[in-house]
Formats: sequence, C-alpha cells, structure tokens
Amino acid sequence: MAEYLTFEHDVLVIGAGGAGLRAAIEASAADVRVGLICKSLLGKAHTVMAEGGIAAAMGNVDERDNWRVHFADTMRGGQYVNNWRMAELHAKEAPDRVHELEAWGAVFDRTKDGRILQRNFGGHKYPRLAHVGDRTGLEMIRTLQDHGVHRGIDVYMECTVVTLLKDGDRVVGAMAYDRERGRFQVFKAKAIVMATGGVGRAFKITSNSWEYTGDGHSLAYHAGAELIDMEFVQFHPTGMVWPPSVRGILVTEGVRGEGGVLLNLEGRRFMFDDIPENYRSQTADNEEEGWRYTQGDKNARRPPDLLTRDHVARCIVREIKEGRGSPHGGVFLDISWIKKRLPNAAEHIKKKLPSMYHQFKQLADIDITEQPMEVGPTTHYMMGGIRVDSDTQMSTVEGLFACGECAAGINGANRLGGNSLSDLLVFGKRAGEFAAKFASENSPGQASPDQIDEAARRALEPFERSSDARGEGPYQIQHDLQEMMQDLVGIVRREDEMLRALEGIEKLWERSRRVSVTGNREYNPGWHTALDLTNLLTVAEAITLSALERKESRGAQYRDDYPAKDEEFGRFNIAVKKSDDGRMQLRREAIPEMPAELKQVIEEMK
Repeated sequence: MAEYLTFEHDVLVIGAGGAGLRAAIEASAADVRVGLICKSLLGKAHTVMAEGGIAAAMGNVDERDNWRVHFADTMRGGQYVNNWRMAELHAKEAPDRVHELEAWGAVFDRTKDGRILQRNFGGHKYPRLAHVGDRTGLEMIRTLQDHGVHRGIDVYMECTVVTLLKDGDRVVGAMAYDRERGRFQVFKAKAIVMATGGVGRAFKITSNSWEYTGDGHSLAYHAGAELIDMEFVQFHPTGMVWPPSVRGILVTEGVRGEGGVLLNLEGRRFMFDDIPENYRSQTADNEEEGWRYTQGDKNARRPPDLLTRDHVARCIVREIKEGRGSPHGGVFLDISWIKKRLPNAAEHIKKKLPSMYHQFKQLADIDITEQPMEVGPTTHYMMGGIRVDSDTQMSTVEGLFACGECAAGINGANRLGGNSLSDLLVFGKRAGEFAAKFASENSPGQASPDQIDEAARRALEPFERSSDARGEGPYQIQHDLQEMMQDLVGIVRREDEMLRALEGIEKLWERSRRVSVTGNREYNPGWHTALDLTNLLTVAEAITLSALERKESRGAQYRDDYPAKDEEFGRFNIAVKKSDDGRMQLRREAIPEMPAELKQVIEEMK
C-alpha cells in the first residue's frame, strides 16, 4: 500500500457550513476527538447565502405563534410527505437553538423592548424569522466559528472527500485529497457526520456556489445509504436575471417580507391571480391588506407574494411563458413602491436590506430604492437527501450520520424559507450528539489497504487518459449536464423530456469514464472538476428517476403531464439505493402514521 497521510478522530464531520459546525461543536462537547473537513476555506459556507432569517416560533412579534403553528406550517408547506417526527422536533427545539446562538454571541435585530426581532416570510403564518438585516447566515457562521474554534476541533480546509471507507457494513473513515497539492489523506473515524449541503451545480441557473456538487448525497449513496425525496428540488422564485454575469444570484425573500411586490411587464401584481385554495383564508385579496401585514398588523392576511416558493416560482414561469415577463426573461420585484407609504422609504430599505441594496448597486448598477429589480427562478435548495433516523440523524448505514441540506425528511415536498437555518441548528446538534455517543460506544473499525489503494487509483485515472484520443475535458461534460437538467428536469417536468434526460445522463456517464486532464495533481482545477462529475451525475440520475416515479404534482415537483395532486402518492416517499450490481434502485417507503395529537394540531391550525 502506498503511504498516505493519516488522521484519526472519534467523529469526523464532512462539511463546515452551519450544520457541520453545529455538529462538530456538539460532538466536541462530549469530549471526543473531532475532525472537520471543508471543501473550501472555513467561513466560505453556503449558510452565508441564507439572508432572510432563522425560523423559530418565539412569539416575539406576534404572541399567537408557537411550536404547533410552526409545525403545521412546515407540514402544509411540505405537502404532508415530510417526516412528521423531524418537523415536530424542529418546531419544538428551534427557539432554544436560537437563544443558544444568541448566548454564544450572535447579534440579532431587536424589537423596541429588546427582544429578538422576527420578520414575515413565505408560508409562515406569523412573523417568525429571527434576523440580522439580510445577513443572518453570515452572523450564524461567524458565531459558530468563534464558538467552535475554542473547542479543540481539528479543521482541514480545502480538502475534498472522494470516497467513504467501510469495514463490513459500517463506515469507518474517508479517503480525501488536499486541493492545493493533490496529496491523498486517509481519515479514520468511529462515526462520520455528513453535512455537505446541496446539489445546485447539477443545474445551469443556480444560487449555489461551486462547492455544491452533491458530494454528500453521492458519497452516502455509493457507501450503501438510502436517499429519499430526490425529486423535490426547490427553485427559489427570485434570483437575479440581469446582467448575464449575475444570473441566478439569490435575491432574499426578505425583500418581499419587507413589502416588495412582484409585477409583470404590464405593471400588474399577478400573484393575486392564482391563490391556492388551501392558502386562500390566510392570503390577502387586495394591496392594502397585504401592505398592512408586512407592517405588522396582526389582523391582516399575508400578501400572495409571500406564498410558498414552489407556487411563486411557477407563477413567475407562467408570466414569462405567456409573454408578460420583463425584458430580460424574468419579472419585476419592486420595493421602491413603498415610497408611497413611508416618508423615509430609501433609508428604511437600506437599513432592512443592506446586502440587497449593495448587491444590485455594485453588480447591476440598480438602486433598489428607486428602481424595480428583474428576478426569475433559480435552483436553490434540495429537499431530498440522505434518509436519516428522526431522532439520532443516523443514516441507513451504521456509523454514518447526516444533517443540514444533504439530509432529508423535515421539508417534504417544499421547504419554507427560514426553516433551513433552524433545521441545521436543531439537527446539526442532534447529529453531533448521537455521533459522539456512537463513537463512545464502539471501537474503531479497519478499512482494508486494498480499499484505500483502489480509491486512490480511481481518482488518478483522468491523468492516465491524457493521451487518449477519445478523452475529453471535464468542463464540457459538466456544462452539458447542467444545460440538460435545466431544460428537461427543471421547474416544469414531462415524462418524455425526463426520459430524454435519462438517455442523456447515460451518455454523460460514458463520457465521464473517458474524461482526461492534463498537468499534474498540484493546483489542478480540471482534475477537481473531473472528480466532481461522479457526484453530479449520481444526483442528476436520482433526481430524474424519482421525478419520473412520482406521477403527480406536489410541492416543488410539478408535472405538466400530471398537474394534479394524487392522494396515493401522499402516502409514501420515494427511496433510492444502489443495488448489488451497481444500478440505481427505487422503492416506495410508506410514511408512518402520524400520532393523533399531531393530527389534531394540524386540524386546529387549518
């Protein structure tokens, strides 16, 4: 066996965003040795992009809010295919996690009497999002890093995992390489927590940064873990549209929470045209009432611009397709209109939405206090992921835990805005806690030398094909996958288009097996992209197969050929697992019966 730099830990956390940091902090509190791997630099986590706030039913702005309302909102938003136990734990524990974050030094915006301020957000009945202007994720990462750095956690930056190592049916480590020098590293661990985020880079237009190539989903799948809900990809309704260099960059839902409205080319608020029946009693039917809601009137109903993300995204697509879109293929998001209502509107906007003001001013030369923004849907979040135990966050593979965006269950068919940040706090804590417990109760396993050598050999294959006339570079394959997924497995789906996508994915798999890179292992982004292809193609295939299997429209999955919701499909989740012969297998996982007391909560909230 070749000589590899080797590290040993009790708990290894892969991913250093909010979920990974929270898991590492909790594991280290249990006095076990913790290692934390991040693909990029510490602090450059996608959590920073979560601008609007942390959803937690603290009732600081509206005393009627409580965990029951939050639970019911989450289940309704997820179209009732959520893991109800995870939704219950999340709603109950989120306030404590926010107060804990505050105790660790997070600085939140405040109410007049000094409590944490909470704002309106899509799908939430009451103002629920604890926030720091529109920079909440940044404050969360800063706080977690500051708290975690003192706990003796070993951090490995610019390090990418290429495979998980197993001893029988149990995960016992990971094989990785450092991105600077290309040296392989072996990490031995009694328990592993996967916290790698999402899959946005499988699509052309996305708010996700380059790291989001589905690594955790793919690593867990190839290690034998089950994935669920992979058909549910959230397209955030508002990403930047113009100029082309900024297409897809996120425009926070906080703009609409502070009074911003969606307009078509005719200047009409088109969201009033299509209010779903199950939200009609909670949704304003006129501009005046919608404005009062954003200003904190407890008797007013929410404006339709703040309906769930899947619905708003589809309404925007409809306006564009029917010729009522903005000049550059989006719609208008206008918060400058509040000048009619507030005498100091410009300063109010700059105070409440500082990042958005500077983002549009610097990138598009648009002053959002004076002009509307052009926005359109962008691939944003993955509801599907690694199937985990509700309480412990362990996957279906022994010793492998998951939390954050790469874990599935809490969000069902559609995530409510703000739930991602409270999700990663609640289940990051639980994953770290139970991974440490598992590590304390189990002795180290041992991966075979052959397994490690084989992983290294596969990773280096692209260099050996540099003189192969049939080989091609990785960037074109990645580009073709992104184009195809955007066009054929995007916001609106059809069986014939997805079958074409499956054929295309198979051809891309063949091309990826011939991918070649030049140069050497040091400072070689082409090699890094070549290694990402396995992850991207794995998640793309899982998304497409699952979307084909779910012959209905529910949440983020909209089938043009099956536009209605089917009660039968509401009884199960679609699970994906790797078969013994290496093929992707699908099965229907029945959703457990909800306890009577939780059913009663949902009925009461209706």
